[in-house]
Amino acid sequence: MPTHTMRAVRLHEHGGPEVLRYDEVPIPEPGPGEVLVRVHAVGVNPPDWYLRGGLTTMPGETESTVGLPVIPGTDVSGVVEAVAADVDGLAVGDEVFGLLRFPSFDGSAYAEYVAAPASDLAHKPAGVDHVHAAGAPMAGLTAWQFLIEVGHDHPSPFQEARHRPTALDADTTVLINGAAGGVGHFALQLAKWKGARVIAVASGAHESFLNELGADRFIDYTKRRPEELVHDVDLVLDTVGGPDSKRLLRTLKRGGAQFPVLPGDFDEAETAKLGVTVSSAQVRSNGAQLAELGRLLDAGTVRVAIDSTFPLADARAAHERAARGHIQGKIVLTVA
Repeated sequence: MPTHTMRAVRLHEHGGPEVLRYDEVPIPEPGPGEVLVRVHAVGVNPPDWYLRGGLTTMPGETESTVGLPVIPGTDVSGVVEAVAADVDGLAVGDEVFGLLRFPSFDGSAYAEYVAAPASDLAHKPAGVDHVHAAGAPMAGLTAWQFLIEVGHDHPSPFQEARHRPTALDADTTVLINGAAGGVGHFALQLAKWKGARVIAVASGAHESFLNELGADRFIDYTKRRPEELVHDVDLVLDTVGGPDSKRLLRTLKRGGAQFPVLPGDFDEAETAKLGVTVSSAQVRSNGAQLAELGRLLDAGTVRVAIDSTFPLADARAAHERAARGHIQGKIVLTVA
């Protein structure tokens, strides 16, 4: 076993990237159903900077479970160091990746070691390195649970009805807004895997990248608005969200659906008049689904694009990169 302490990035207060501190802390002990993972890489995700900025209550929760100081982060790739007695299917030395304890702020992934629920982990694809594996869990599972299979029965905090993905095949046209980002670039590839035609919306700098991933059509939103150019699509996946999201409803055919990854501002009367539906979900940890995604990664059917990497000690710079926006793929922290 290693020494009893490790390095981790913690928040002692909320604020900008400068509040991320590189501390020495005790190595966690895996509890029932958990394994200890020696972390090699950590994916950086929006909930990390939401937590840093002061959001401490997940959608659907009534009160915060966050106590300062807190180690942020949910996405890891690493090697199993120790296994609780009740864990089957994982052994010391196994390479694993996972989305830890989401939805919650209890992932504690920005660290050299993390105690991880075995059910949140999957074996890392052999042909994918730790950096790329760490970029996959949250973004890949979000795309999977929106487009392929929800995979759980937990009610969504965003709507009463259960989210139901649209069947994707060669007769389906999907418009993906924010296609170059973490969720967007996975969604594009998963839709293509299912045979759908994909219209990718992003800024012009991402055109060649998205064409390489298989986009059938590219729209530079800085030059033309997609709702002026596109009509009669079956599905819109909007990874950008916000009050502008409802304008994309005009691209849909009657019977079509819009899936906002982030809550938008929609009018029920308008959607009823257009004959379309709006549906959202909240991504949840799911080791079994991640194993399925891992098989696609191993086969090269889906790949993880890396925007940039930073050492764990330089998490502040990673968050500063995120704040500048126009991210192509994923930002990842590396652990020596």
